[in-house]
Amino acid sequence: MKPSEVLFEGKVPKALPVCDHYCGTEVRMKKALALQQELGPCFDITFDCEDGAPIGEEENHAHLVARLINSPENRFGRVGVRVHDPQSPHFTQDIEILIKECANRLAYITIPKIESAVQVSHLIEQINSKAAQYEVTAQIPIHVLIETHSSLADAMQIASLPQIECLSFGLMDFVSAHYGAIPASAMNIDQFNHPLIQRAMLDISAACHRFAIIPSHNVCTEIHDVARIRDDCLKAKDLFGYTRKWSIHPNQISVIVEAFSPQNHQVDEAIQILQAAQKAHWGPIQFDGKLHDRASYRFYWMVLQRAKNSGKNFSALNSLDWFN
Repeated sequence: MKPSEVLFEGKVPKALPVCDHYCGTEVRMKKALALQQELGPCFDITFDCEDGAPIGEEENHAHLVARLINSPENRFGRVGVRVHDPQSPHFTQDIEILIKECANRLAYITIPKIESAVQVSHLIEQINSKAAQYEVTAQIPIHVLIETHSSLADAMQIASLPQIECLSFGLMDFVSAHYGAIPASAMNIDQFNHPLIQRAMLDISAACHRFAIIPSHNVCTEIHDVARIRDDCLKAKDLFGYTRKWSIHPNQISVIVEAFSPQNHQVDEAIQILQAAQKAHWGPIQFDGKLHDRASYRFYWMVLQRAKNSGKNFSALNSLDWFN
């Protein structure tokens, strides 16, 4: 039997590409699609209707986004959209246009400025009702931005809602919501050190892992300093349990993908442990002097899941039939 059939009773926790690349202008959206075709689906693209739409051109921008999602350039179907916030008069318009014109090719909808789990539940009902109106049968995955005090307080309840696939931390809005009580440096290099930011990042990550969805870390405002970008990635991943991170510039994509993806030796170790476990009919084993059982098997299976989704060529994975 395959690991997913044994370790998770056939219900493997969700795995998404580790990088979520945001872009809003037509030129940048087309460049992102071209880069995705070149590199493969190792990163998602989020077209931005909230900050990407010029004032007064919100409707035209939503139609543009839909056309690009429907275009042949969207080769892998891994493009989502951040819509306007629910308080905006353009939110309903975004939903109408996107579902009517490109719902079947829409990877997800990201909703910003959320206030509560009750609100998210109502918004999901609104989206599903619109989908039913246009005879869209598949449910559209929903990503939620946690960037307010009230949404952070409801993070666990939001993560528990059906159809929620990912929670993202909106660092800058969250810091600004403290009206100067948190220094501006916490939007950048000090984010991992400030206790209030640490608490927020941990609460979001814990909520996501409780319900087997994806915690996505906020942007790094540094574009050219590769060491700084990598450091942000590794701290978010290793210290706070994030499995995905936003990108706001093409320079960041490869750094994020590399930092969040398993290394060759980790993939090799995971394969060896799981193959030994399979031979033991998934009972406890000893490997390299250490005891392993189903708890560690689940860990190593997720290592392979992340490797498979990374877009990197791990030759050791090619001979396995566990992903078919």
